Amino acid sequence: MQVQQSPLAGVKILTPKKFGDHRGFFSEVYNEAALREAGVSFHIVQDNHSLSATAGTIRGLHFQIPPRAQAKLIRVVRGRIFDVAVDLRRSSPTFGRHFAAELSAENWAQLYVPIGFAHGFCTLSGDAEVLYKVSDFYSPEHDRGLAWDDPDLEIAWPIAGLTPVLSEKDRAWPRLRDLKDHFP
Repeated sequence: MQVQQSPLAGVKILTPKKFGDHRGFFSEVYNEAALREAGVSFHIVQDNHSLSATAGTIRGLHFQIPPRAQAKLIRVVRGRIFDVAVDLRRSSPTFGRHFAAELSAENWAQLYVPIGFAHGFCTLSGDAEVLYKVSDFYSPEHDRGLAWDDPDLEIAWPIAGLTPVLSEKDRAWPRLRDLKDHFP
């Protein structure tokens, strides 16, 4: 597995090897021991799958607060997304900064987002299917979010010429400056 560290401590791009022949391919996309060697301690308790029918669909920016905070491992099995992690750890030198990467079925890259980060993505193609493994179960009482379009985040969402498609819930999240310190 190829491991690339982002500028944000703990956020990594992991690209599993693909072995192909005339039948297609095989890829080991999750191996706890290999991830541990790469500095990722990640125990999966839930595996999620989303389909976004329209390019320009934005999901996020989401996170769960302690004691039900989640780390995530995100990958795309069909289509392409612009994937974003935002550092919410106020004691971090990168607090409020983000990292973005394109994930696609073609590049086979995965993004690891540790606890203490908000996560979201924008679809760059129609019919984008995203799989993400999480380290804790979904908990509505601990579910939180951050405004995807907060100007203080300076995220260059690739939606020029598109009308963003969002849920009502994702339209209502607060800006970073209005968030409590959930990750001291």
